[in-house]
Amino acid sequence: MKIQPSLYYLGMSCFPISILSLINIFYSYYFEYLLDVNSYVVVLVLSLTIGITFFVFGKSKKDEIGIYEQIFLVFLIYIFCSFFILIPFYMSSYNISFIDSYFESISGLTGTGFSTLADIKNLDPPLIIWRSSSQWLGSFLFLIFLVLIFSNKQINFKMTEYVYNFEKKINFSKNLLNVSYRIFFIYLFLTLIIFILLSFSGLRIFNSLNLSMTLISSGGFLPTNSLNDIITTNLQLFVLTISFLIPIFNFYIMYNIFFNRNDLKYHGEDLYLLFIFLSFSLIFYLLNNFDLLSVFTNVLSSIGNSGLSTTSIPNNFNLFFLILVICGGSVLSSTSGIKFIRIYILVKAFILEIYRLVKPNIILDNRIMFTDKKINKDNIRIAFLIFILFFLSLLILSSILLIDIFDFESSFKLSVLTITNTTTSSIYGLEGINFSSLLNLSKISLIIFMIIAKIELLAVFLIIRKVFARN
Repeated sequence: MKIQPSLYYLGMSCFPISILSLINIFYSYYFEYLLDVNSYVVVLVLSLTIGITFFVFGKSKKDEIGIYEQIFLVFLIYIFCSFFILIPFYMSSYNISFIDSYFESISGLTGTGFSTLADIKNLDPPLIIWRSSSQWLGSFLFLIFLVLIFSNKQINFKMTEYVYNFEKKINFSKNLLNVSYRIFFIYLFLTLIIFILLSFSGLRIFNSLNLSMTLISSGGFLPTNSLNDIITTNLQLFVLTISFLIPIFNFYIMYNIFFNRNDLKYHGEDLYLLFIFLSFSLIFYLLNNFDLLSVFTNVLSSIGNSGLSTTSIPNNFNLFFLILVICGGSVLSSTSGIKFIRIYILVKAFILEIYRLVKPNIILDNRIMFTDKKINKDNIRIAFLIFILFFLSLLILSSILLIDIFDFESSFKLSVLTITNTTTSSIYGLEGINFSSLLNLSKISLIIFMIIAKIELLAVFLIIRKVFARN
């Protein structure tokens, strides 16, 4: 595998971190939060220096990056950029260990929301913004990966060909800047919509800013210890519910609603997700005495792999919401999980095979509903493989966590949430976990699987095959 071309793009990934650190420096000086401002200066200097060095060194070979180098680059960016993100945590006055700082940074970049910090509301405000912005940055980078790398037909195990994609020409080295600019402005626009809605609902600007970055990225970091500390009225709960909808659907759906309505007919997957949301909400509403807004919030938070909630639920319904977490949102979104489209392909393939056994000569429609795209055998094999690998990851991580302080049920639930990048919550019967007290083995395992959850175990096998296979 060629390393030099990857260094060019690795250098480019440092520059957004430089911008975020510069914003934090301005914020710290403007509001006179100068206790840990030096840590953001260190991030700025290091990210710029290393970024420029890698950028210059790899520029001459930037067009030689192959598809396997691109997958490897995704791993590198998550692992490498997290070292910059951890610096403000490690250099803060809160005595956070190196492993806990790295755990916090990976949790932010992957949008998982696990935290080793106990009292969030008393943290330095710039550090709270830094936590939230790490989620925002990680989701932005992931969307670029989805469009330019995981949509490549050579490795399209994300199955983005079955959903609407604005980008018709996908060439990583040639289209990177144009696609990144387009994704950035749409992503920023959606963030501002959520921020404005939250602000008009009565939230403090500081809380609205942090919560908008969390919601758009399907993250789990909060600017306070509990969501109930800032969501106190029905209007705010309604705005929260609407905000949860945005990251669940196809990333380009809001763009098409405002600017390109003719392409809305290609958003069949989003109709499925809307149907799942309404169906599960109705079922849960009929089986409980919760108000409808709370039901909507819990269901959307689970489908969107956020996990944030304002209400507790009976323990016998934990599995109900874990199923939604495993399903996840749109293929082309910042959410994780197996994805509905893969589950749909497996179920439809199973039904078609049953029909063929009963009536061998029958001609069946193998198209995805609401589209003209057909299911082929490769898609069925990949969907089945992803399904098996998901539960293999679940088995491995659960076994490791059992060594720590967890019982079987807790280790299973935490593994599901880790592999779907979803934060712990009362709706899953799992809250109040002190991640800082876990064994280092458990922390490292969670770090690894938080990254794997974003890019999937199949990508790891593809890289291993490339490294060790002769042909």
